[in-house]
Amino acid sequence: MLFNTEKYGKVAVLMGGNSNEREVSLRSGHAILQALTESSIDAHEFDTADKGLSQLKTEGFDRAFIALHGHTGENGTVQATLGMMDIPYTGSDMTASAIGMDKVRAKWMWQGQGLQVIPGKEILAHEPLDPDAIELLMNSLGTKLVVKPVTEGSSLGMSICRTKSELITAVEHAHQYSDRVLVERWMSGPEYTVAILNGQVLPSIRIQPQREFYDYEAKYDAVDTEYYCPSGLTQVKETQLAEIALAAFDGIGCKGWGRVDFMRDSHSEDFYLMEINTVPGMTQTSLVPKAAQAAGLNFRELCISILDSSVTDSSSGSGDEA
Repeated sequence: MLFNTEKYGKVAVLMGGNSNEREVSLRSGHAILQALTESSIDAHEFDTADKGLSQLKTEGFDRAFIALHGHTGENGTVQATLGMMDIPYTGSDMTASAIGMDKVRAKWMWQGQGLQVIPGKEILAHEPLDPDAIELLMNSLGTKLVVKPVTEGSSLGMSICRTKSELITAVEHAHQYSDRVLVERWMSGPEYTVAILNGQVLPSIRIQPQREFYDYEAKYDAVDTEYYCPSGLTQVKETQLAEIALAAFDGIGCKGWGRVDFMRDSHSEDFYLMEINTVPGMTQTSLVPKAAQAAGLNFRELCISILDSSVTDSSSGSGDEA
């Protein structure tokens, strides 16, 4: 795959920041930076915890590769600022990023578009979780539940609970990360993820953690988490999953690249949307690079393809034409 690297100009790889996912962002950012520089692209580290975005213009950057994870990089704030500064950037625009970061609002949109989501309920920090509320919650969603912050990624603050006391503890724990907490029905079955790159749906990945669920440690530290790509689905099911992923991606208005996560119910074998990642991880254990490799793209080619969308996709709200 050939690219005209000169057209990108001076590229800032935005990483780090002050979110709870800072360390993962640094790992992603450094991997991307190495890939770009090894491809003769004039790329530089830009840690937003140390420097304000206004310095991008001062330092003469032409575009930004966003590798920020968590609320500081995925909630639309950075995208809005870059757009106002007229600096092309990778990934989705302000609106799609803000919706994608908000698990509840994303679910609302998908439900309105006829897509299946895992049943759940939002609990705000000021809402009392009294015995009656807990009873109602467990009667409507089941006795085994998943509790997660609405606006965090990487499974931070996520818990599984089976009893009323565990539910109270899990909600309190998740509220340490966000004022808004999502309680979902536990769904038994395999987890799948589907990456999308510049309109192309990449091969699905089936995730098999060696623990009860795919938590932060399983994602970034565990050596026993297994990933299957190809995922083992029949061609009919693979096509179905790809169509749902693209519909979810387009339904929120995402651009460039991203990743959509699913659970497959072990009884009905239907796919249920969990969430979307508008700035997925790009570490050595990350999922998008695995899917890209299965599609014939090495890590350098993947990074350049993502960067390329900041040049060619003017519909993202800030991109320019090459």
